[in-house]
Amino acid sequence: MKTTLQLEELAMFLGGMLLFYQLDVAFWWFFVLLLVPDVGAIGYAINNKIGAFVYNLFHHRGLAVLLYILGVNFAIMELQVAGIILFSHAAMDRFFGFGLKYEKGFKFTHLGKIGKE
Repeated sequence: MKTTLQLEELAMFLGGMLLFYQLDVAFWWFFVLLLVPDVGAIGYAINNKIGAFVYNLFHHRGLAVLLYILGVNFAIMELQVAGIILFSHAAMDRFFGFGLKYEKGFKFTHLGKIGKE
């Protein structure tokens, strides 16, 4: 089952790359922006509850799709880019086993505990 889920996440990541490639933006920006959603981890500097909320907001695929749709609907390229990057980044993270965070701490995700014991 784990392999099936990883392949699904890989397919979503590649789909995001394809959407980005179709935009009128230099493709190298995809790789420059791909790790930007990890700034959401800055919330952990305050506490675990705020950290989990902010991190999860920056890794929420529903928000990513909403941003992309708004960008397409209102012809706002920056929203399209933001939506695709958020979506692709979330898929990449989940492919590697990093899930949405619980308030218990950064290591505790919906995909299980990450890191070494």
